[in-house]
Amino acid sequence: MAKIIAIHSYRGGTGKSNLTANIATIVAQAGNRVAIVDTDLPSPGIHVLFGLGEEQIKNTLNSYLWGQCALKDTIYNVSHVMTQKTASSAIYLLPSSAKLADISRILREGYDFELLLEGFKKLIDLLELDYLFIDTHPGLNQETLVSLTISNLVLYIMRPDKQDFQGTAVTIDVARRLQVPKVLIIVNKALKEYNFAQLSQEVESTYKTRVAGILQQSDEVMRMASKGIFAVCYPEQLFSRVIKGIARQIIL
Repeated sequence: MAKIIAIHSYRGGTGKSNLTANIATIVAQAGNRVAIVDTDLPSPGIHVLFGLGEEQIKNTLNSYLWGQCALKDTIYNVSHVMTQKTASSAIYLLPSSAKLADISRILREGYDFELLLEGFKKLIDLLELDYLFIDTHPGLNQETLVSLTISNLVLYIMRPDKQDFQGTAVTIDVARRLQVPKVLIIVNKALKEYNFAQLSQEVESTYKTRVAGILQQSDEVMRMASKGIFAVCYPEQLFSRVIKGIARQIIL
């Protein structure tokens, strides 16, 4: 049975989509069939990390939710990003539309959440997935609640910032109320001078939740500017080693 993993953050700007792309790709390279669904419909962007331009994307998750195409027509095989893989490795992406008109329509009209839930189930069967990653919209809304409800694991991305500390407390409480089986925290964009062991202890003590990894603010990641999967392109960098450690905790 496929494991469903929701990647969430209380606020935008945490690096959620970048981490989703990196973690999911490393999980796929380990010999798994993986798919990512970009449900951040108001502000999509994860497709950029996989080198998909608007001219290459004919149908999107929006198209499926509006009844304009079948689910299978929204799937893009992005396995080309992997440099190391086994015979069973594969990674697929279901992007959302980055067109202004489509984003405006989503914000204005919304969409059928039951159809989204049905789409997740169909996707798992259609692609015979081992892992389904859901890149969620920041904050708390109906789409987020749907994603959390069906997830086996929620990865919360937070920065070592007071606003993030307060907001993450709210979202973790929601996950517990929804009885999500497992919750892990990833601290991103931590400054080099921080005491990482102390920071991890503080976060775990505050939320009674395990920290899966702390990622240092990286100039190299910023320079890459979303032009690829960093952990694949630079596997020996500290950022990449932490990503691999997080991926191992997911696969266990």
